[in-house]
Amino acid sequence: MSVLVVGLSHRSAPVEMLERLAVAPEQVPKLLEEMLDRAHVDEAVLLSTCNRIEVVAVVDAFHGGLGDVTEVLGGHAGFELGELSEHLFVHYAGSAVQHLFSLAAGLDSMVVGESQILGQLRSAYAAADSTGSVGKVLHELVQQALRVGKRVHAGTGIDEAGASVVSEALRDAGRELAGGPEGLDGARAVIVGAGAMGALAAAHLRRAGASEIVVLNRSAEPGERLAAKVLDQGTPARSGPLSDLPAELAGADLLLACTGAIGTVVGFDAVSEAMAHRDGRPLVVCDLGLPRDVDPAVAEVPGVGVIDLITLQRRLLDSADGGSVAVAQRMVAEEAQSYLAGQRSAEVTPTVTALRRRASEVVDAELLRLDSRLPDLDDKVRGELSRSVRRVVDKLLHTPTVQVKRLAEGPDGDSYAAALRTLFELDPQAAAAVAAPVRGPDGEPGNLAAALNPTTMGTVPPEQGDPS
Repeated sequence: MSVLVVGLSHRSAPVEMLERLAVAPEQVPKLLEEMLDRAHVDEAVLLSTCNRIEVVAVVDAFHGGLGDVTEVLGGHAGFELGELSEHLFVHYAGSAVQHLFSLAAGLDSMVVGESQILGQLRSAYAAADSTGSVGKVLHELVQQALRVGKRVHAGTGIDEAGASVVSEALRDAGRELAGGPEGLDGARAVIVGAGAMGALAAAHLRRAGASEIVVLNRSAEPGERLAAKVLDQGTPARSGPLSDLPAELAGADLLLACTGAIGTVVGFDAVSEAMAHRDGRPLVVCDLGLPRDVDPAVAEVPGVGVIDLITLQRRLLDSADGGSVAVAQRMVAEEAQSYLAGQRSAEVTPTVTALRRRASEVVDAELLRLDSRLPDLDDKVRGELSRSVRRVVDKLLHTPTVQVKRLAEGPDGDSYAAALRTLFELDPQAAAAVAAPVRGPDGEPGNLAAALNPTTMGTVPPEQGDPS
């Protein structure tokens, strides 16, 4: 069993393709169940954000697992396999571990270093866990990725500015409103969507000096809760239903849409109606939904400026601070190497345990033979002989077992365990049985080391490659 990552992001695919692949929260359990029903997928976590869709899976074969995951993703979006594969990135074994750590650190985000991804990865894990698609392998791997992400954010300056897709969109909106970020000061803003991104947008707008924030949401309670929080923090705020959108836009300077809906939420007619009552005042629309929340035709309405994921992608693609990123990349590489070395070392443990068990069986057999040949041997002498023989065996095995564990941390670590099994004629099945089974009687997966099988960092089967 090995870890496989398959996905698309703002780096590998156009936003239009990401839109078609976007997975709403209520669709996640169904897709995960479809993957687990396939022949080669044992565990899976699905991450869908405003700029990526990717699956982290435990599979029993590279090509079989890749085929199962891509077929489920393609079927969800209505893509032919060839159409999808051109934009996929694929990571396998050690490369998959390093990718997941980089992801958690914010190094693969549209806004490099943003910390939102930690919450998104945590939510994806929770959704998969509740569906029953997380076992021991992905539980330990994702939890370690979250720890690494927090460590990188705390130990580098990569997120000192607190940048995110939301903050970058609002920075651009401020420039359009008044030629600079200060354009948000005194602005009246309408937020469509009361989820995590809506709350983040409200916090940025409040700090930027917005004069009023109106939250419109499909469900009343989340919108009321967010508006009440903003109001408690000193900024005038209220909530309402989506049907109030044309009336609210008539007096707004900024609209920011960030729902989890699959389909358009802000239509052309609603914006056109609002603009007819604004006496020529401009309106800036920020669409951060994936798929888009705002009808693309809105950009054709006179007086409306649109900022969306496509425009942000173009501006942010290569704008990271090289120094902080380099430090973060080194930290991620070191953490991944350390993690994989630990897994390789753990992988040899069953063989070492089996070797010690074999030695103990040999000692027991020889002492039993001594008892049969010298039944009248003094008990004190018998006990001393037993202790001496066991000490000799322990000392003979000590250096080889310590060394094999150390050597096993290297890229070819499993070969040393294989050598021990050959030299001492250990049954591979018996050695494997020392570790927890991959799937026990209670249905719980086991033996993380065996499932990861991280033979080398960055390895992808050569016939596949890694288009990322």
